[in-house]
Amino acid sequence: MKKRIAVLGATGSIGKSALDVISRDPDSFEVVLLSAHTGKENLDILKKKFPCALPVLTSEEGGKDKLLSALADTAPDITVNGISGAAGLEPTIAAINAGSHVALANKESIVMAGQLVKRLAEEKRKNIIPVDSEHSAVFHLLRYFTNKEFNHGVTRREEEVHLIRPHTETQRHKEHGVIQREEDTVKEIILTASGGPFRNLSLNELENVTVKDALAHPTWNMGKKITIDSASMANKGLEIIEACVFFNMPSSKVKAVIHPQSIVHSMITLCNGVIYAQLSKPDMRHPIHDALYWPVTTPSRLETISFDSLCLEFYKPDTNKFPMLNLAWKAAEKGALYPCVYNSANEIAVSAFLEEKIKFTDIPKITEHVLEADWSGNCLDLETVLKTDKEARNKAINLIS
Repeated sequence: MKKRIAVLGATGSIGKSALDVISRDPDSFEVVLLSAHTGKENLDILKKKFPCALPVLTSEEGGKDKLLSALADTAPDITVNGISGAAGLEPTIAAINAGSHVALANKESIVMAGQLVKRLAEEKRKNIIPVDSEHSAVFHLLRYFTNKEFNHGVTRREEEVHLIRPHTETQRHKEHGVIQREEDTVKEIILTASGGPFRNLSLNELENVTVKDALAHPTWNMGKKITIDSASMANKGLEIIEACVFFNMPSSKVKAVIHPQSIVHSMITLCNGVIYAQLSKPDMRHPIHDALYWPVTTPSRLETISFDSLCLEFYKPDTNKFPMLNLAWKAAEKGALYPCVYNSANEIAVSAFLEEKIKFTDIPKITEHVLEADWSGNCLDLETVLKTDKEARNKAINLIS
C-alpha cells in the first residue's frame, strides 16, 4: 500500500527535495497535498506532475485555514513540513491531529512549542522524525545505540515507538551486577555547523556585510531566511534549542562545532568517551529519504561520499562574532517561553535586515534586548505560545522603529 504524503512548503528547498525522493519511488508514495506560500505558477506545475494532490496557496485570503482544513480532509500518512519559520507550527499540530506522522524540517515547531507538540504526538501515537540533517543524524544514532546496545539487539515494535526520547525514559540493564541509567550513557550531542559565508571574517568586517553577502552560502542552497540564519549562526542556535527539547538534553550537553565541509552532520559522545558520527553528502534528500521510509532503511541511489580525497576540518565557533549561539544556549537553559521568544525576535530582525532596515550585526542585538524581558511563564497551550510570539515580535518591531 502506498504511503499518502503531504508536502508543505512544496516549492521551497525542502519541498523540492522531498518531491524528488517521492518521484523516484512512485510505487511507494502518493502525494495527496501540496502547499506553498507564494508562487502560484510553480504550484500549478507541481499539480500537473502530481494530479492527485490538493494544492493550497497560503498567501491567498484564508489560506492558512484552508491548509489546516486540507490536512484534516486528506488525512496523509506522513506530512513533510518544510514551511519556514513560525508559520509551520500550526500545520505541524494540525497534521498530528489529522492522524499523520510528521517528517519535520520546521525546527520552529519544536523551538516554540516542543513540549506541546511532543505531548500531542504521544497522545495520537504518531511519530515525529526530524529532517534537519543534524537532528536526523542524532535521531538515528541514538535509535541505533538504544535499540542495538541497551536492548541487546531487540528492536522495539513499530507500534510501540511514538517519539524517541532516550534520555527521559528509564531504561536499565544489568551487567555484572551494575545497573546503568540510560540518561547517563550519552555524555553530549555535538551539532556540526558549516559556519556560513562569514566564518572567516573578523567582527569588524561583519559590521559592513550586505544582504547579498549574507545570502551567498558556501555549501547549502536554501531559502533567504534560513540562509541569513546560517550566516548569523542563529540557525545553529535554533538547532541547539531543538536538540535540547526534542532529545530531552540539558543545554550543557548540546555542543556545536564548525565543520565547513558539511560531511559530518552530527555526533554523539558516550560516557566512555567514544564518539559516533553520521557522514553523508550535504544533500537534504538523504534525511528526507530516511524520514519517508522510517523505520525501514532502504537503498536511496543518492550519491555517497568517497574517502579517496576527503579532508575534514573542525574548530570551535567564535561566540563573540556569532552571539546568537550564546543567546540560544541561555534561552534553552531558561526554558519556559524564552526559546519561543528567541525565534520570534530573530525572525523580525532577519526580515528587517533583508529589507536593509538594520545592519547584520543588529540581528543579535535586537534578539538579546527582547530576551531581556520576563518570559518565564508556562507554555500551557497553543494560545499562550501564539500570544507570546506576537508580543515578542511587537517588541522587536518597536526596537527597529
